[in-house]
This record gives sequence, C-alpha cells and structure tokens, in this order.
Amino acid sequence: MTLLDGDLTNPTDVIQATKDADLIWSAVVDHDQTNRPTKNIIAAAKLNGVERVVETSLLGLYNEVPGEFGDWNRDYGGTGRSTAGGVWFNLYPLRLPWLNDRPEVNYTLAHRHDQFVGVSGSRRSIADVVCRIIADPSLGANDSLGIGDPTTEGAARPVY
Repeated sequence: MTLLDGDLTNPTDVIQATKDADLIWSAVVDHDQTNRPTKNIIAAAKLNGVERVVETSLLGLYNEVPGEFGDWNRDYGGTGRSTAGGVWFNLYPLRLPWLNDRPEVNYTLAHRHDQFVGVSGSRRSIADVVCRIIADPSLGANDSLGIGDPTTEGAARPVY
C-alpha cells in the first residue's frame, strides 16, 4: 500500500497517485458540487489502466434507510452522491453508516436494492470490508454495498 498526500480536485495529483496502482480506494465522500474528486479518480483509473476502484459514499444514497433515522439522516447528513456513470471497470461503491470507534468488527452487508441494516458502524468494520474486497475481487463488484452494524438497527440517531 502506498499513501500519498495530494488534492483529489487536482487531476494531475490523482493521475500521479494512481500510477502503477492495482486498486484505488477513495476513502472520502465526494461532496463537491460537480463531483471533481470522483471524475478525477475515474479519469485517472482509465488513463493508468486501473481496473478496480472502491469509492466511499453514505448510507441513504438510494433512500434505502427507512423510518425516523432515515428522515434524520437525509435532513442532517445529506446524500453524498457522486457520479461515476459509464464506468468500464469494476466499481465498488461503499455506502457507509455513521462511524464510531468501537473495537468490534460486526456488520451486515446490504446490496443495492436491499434496505440498509443499522445506523452506525465501526471503522474497523469498514476496513474489514475493504480488505475483503481487495482479497476477493468478486465481492461487491459493480454493486453498491451498504455496511451497517445490525446491533444499531432501529436507533433514531447514530450510535457512537
């Protein structure tokens, strides 16, 4: 793994950072009005021949979070939508819950058309999913995985 300091809104930085990469993991949510970070990552991946991109987004992207918490999440957190249409490689969009620092790795994966399970999740759980995707390219490929701690299901607000 190589970590680089750069600006996702600067195409040159992104192209340089993704050179010789096997996989790109964008561990930020693209809140930019014109989705510059996502567009730069997609363009750099195509230019550099990187066929696997893991992109981070938020729960509620598809209005799949029901009830009072779903309403609160939409009002408070927004959607974190990004535009990665027309992608010709394996895109792994991850829809993250509200994160906490709990030591447990405990999560349920919800696919694109599934209801989201839970309202929060540990950073360790997110890292576990990313490591599983790296180890098994078929996990989540061209899907949209929601990651939530099932013990937080039914909570009206994030569980820290």
